[in-house]
Amino acid sequence: MHGLIRRVFLGVATGIAAASLGVTGVAGSASAAGRTPAPATPRGPGTAYVANFADGTVTPFSTSTNQAGAPIQAGAQPDAIVVTPDGKTAYVADDSQPGAVTPIRTATSTAGHSITVGASDAVAIAITPNGKTAYVVCANAQPDGTLDQGTVTPVSTATNKAGPPIYVGYDPTAIVITPNGKTAYVINTDSQTVTPISTATNKAGAPIQLWSFPVGIVITPNGKTLYVAEAGDFQSGFVTPINTATNKAGSPVSLGAQSSPTAIAIAPDGKTAYVLLDVVLDEEVTPIRTATNTLGASVFIGSLAFPSSIAITPDGRTVYATNGNDDTVIPINAATGLAGAPIPTGSDPEIVATTPDGKTAYVVGENNGLGVVTPIDVATGTPGTSIPVGHDPDAIAFVGLD
Repeated sequence: MHGLIRRVFLGVATGIAAASLGVTGVAGSASAAGRTPAPATPRGPGTAYVANFADGTVTPFSTSTNQAGAPIQAGAQPDAIVVTPDGKTAYVADDSQPGAVTPIRTATSTAGHSITVGASDAVAIAITPNGKTAYVVCANAQPDGTLDQGTVTPVSTATNKAGPPIYVGYDPTAIVITPNGKTAYVINTDSQTVTPISTATNKAGAPIQLWSFPVGIVITPNGKTLYVAEAGDFQSGFVTPINTATNKAGSPVSLGAQSSPTAIAIAPDGKTAYVLLDVVLDEEVTPIRTATNTLGASVFIGSLAFPSSIAITPDGRTVYATNGNDDTVIPINAATGLAGAPIPTGSDPEIVATTPDGKTAYVVGENNGLGVVTPIDVATGTPGTSIPVGHDPDAIAFVGLD
């Protein structure tokens, strides 16, 4: 599947942030995205939207019936999706050339006109808490594979007009916005930095230097601290705390020799950050106590598990991690730190995300080339019937489940 790191942290509306990240796309995509398809079939009070990278579509499905509606054309290569706080619009980032965003009216599941936001590769998107501005990250990859400086483009949700691009570092891959809405933070993988952006002025601040290659970013619920997972060049992974009041990086937390983080999530109470790790041939989830920035006991989730995504229920009781080798999701009891029985997903799982009401975890993956989403009842740990979506599903977002 395409864009693994980007999908893990941004695809979930998430956006993104990020765990339920998210995070958070060819010539002619703008005109294709502007077409309005027939309305989707009737849905229940809650709806999930799945971005299908290979099909250029978004599939809506009812979270009450788990029945999919008609696919919605949304650019050429949709790679991230996020919903406004009022639930009225979903914005879909198009990882193509040029980079673009397609707004979808959730009341009718119809697409509006595509909005050009960068030279290429719109890979992540986040919306301010007041819902007024969407910030779209473009990696700006060239046809020969080289990278121009990345940009972040603000889009007014009232007018769907893009503002001037804000230049950040090279290969930006994820974005989060502080709970007070004052600052957006972007990780730049090739530059090994984090760029702060003032949402009042849309000006970038001085980049914050990291130790290695950032692959994910989360922020505590009180907005005081960022946690950035760094791949460590396959020698030792790190998580670096950043004070948002000073934009200064603290001492990195070493994740151990030959460890490589693939995803990070933070508990709703802000007391623990959970890091999904590749450690040689074993895969683990490692908790970090945010009060002391010290490691807790790691939880083994499998060997050669190809872990890609992690999510936490809104009550903070259960952590879910994907295990691609066994086509399962591993539930972890946050109170005891013990892993439960693997839950079969019927697909190669790439994303796990929990609904805002905490009742269901949805696992996005592929089965024999076809994208599917498998619901898991959080109370019982029981998987339901998989929902067919499009090819190479890259992101999921929810509306109407608060």
